[in-house]
Amino acid sequence: MDPKVAKADKKHAKIHSEKRRKDNSERKTGNEIFDKITLETLYKLANQGHIDILNGAISTGKEANVLTGITDDEKFVAVKIYRIATSDFKKMDYYLKGDPRFNVKTKNKRKIIYSWVTKEFKNLTRLYAAGVNVPEPITSANNVLLIEFIGDEDGNPAQPVKNQPPENPDEFWNLLMVELKKFVNEAKLVHGDLSNYNILNLNEKPVIIDVSQSVVLDNPISKELLERDINTLVREYTKLGVETSFEEVWEYVNPKF
Repeated sequence: MDPKVAKADKKHAKIHSEKRRKDNSERKTGNEIFDKITLETLYKLANQGHIDILNGAISTGKEANVLTGITDDEKFVAVKIYRIATSDFKKMDYYLKGDPRFNVKTKNKRKIIYSWVTKEFKNLTRLYAAGVNVPEPITSANNVLLIEFIGDEDGNPAQPVKNQPPENPDEFWNLLMVELKKFVNEAKLVHGDLSNYNILNLNEKPVIIDVSQSVVLDNPISKELLERDINTLVREYTKLGVETSFEEVWEYVNPKF
C-alpha cells in the first residue's frame, strides 16, 4: 500500500475512534467515500493543520457527504467530500460551461469535480466577502471542501429549515430576503437551487448553503434561475403562513442583469 494512503487510512481509523461512536450503517456510508485519492487529500489537509479528526456525518447525499471535522485546537469545521462515482456530471458541466470564470474543456469526471469544488469555494469566498450569511470558506483540495461549521459549540449542526421550520416565519422570511438581496446585488450571484433544503436555521437566522451551482449575473441562465429560486421560496414560505408573492420579492431584490 502507498505510504501516504496507509497514513491517511490510519488517520481515518483515528477519526472513527477518538470522538463519537457511530452505528455500523453510518460507518459503512462514511467508508464508501474514502477512495485512495480522497484519503491522500485528507492526509494532506491534516498535515497542513486544517483537520485532525473527522466526526460523524452532518448530511449525506448522492453527490457529496458533509462530515464534522475537528482541528488541532478543538474547533469544529465542516468537511464536504464529493463522490466521484455518483456525481451528476452533466449538471456540473452545464453550470460550469456558462460560467466565464471557468474554461472547462474536458470529459474527465475527476477534473470536472475538482473544478466544481473550486467553483463552490470561489462562490463562498465571494458571498462571504459581500456580507451574505454563508459558511466561511477555509480551503479546498481536489474533491474536498473545508468550510465553517454551522452549529452549536457542542458540535450539533444547525438543521435545514425543511427539518426545523422557524418559530416566527414572517421574521425569518424578512431576514432571508435581506440575504437574498445581498446575494444577488452585492455578490452578483444567483443561487440556482435555493430552497428550505439549502437554508439552515441557526438560532432563528438563515444561513445559505450549497452554492456550487450558483452562477454569476452575466451567465445567460441567471435570470431564469433567479425566477425559479424566488418561485420556490414563495411557495415554501406561503405554506408556512407568510403572505408574499413573486412580484413582491422581485421588486425588493431588484436585480440588475
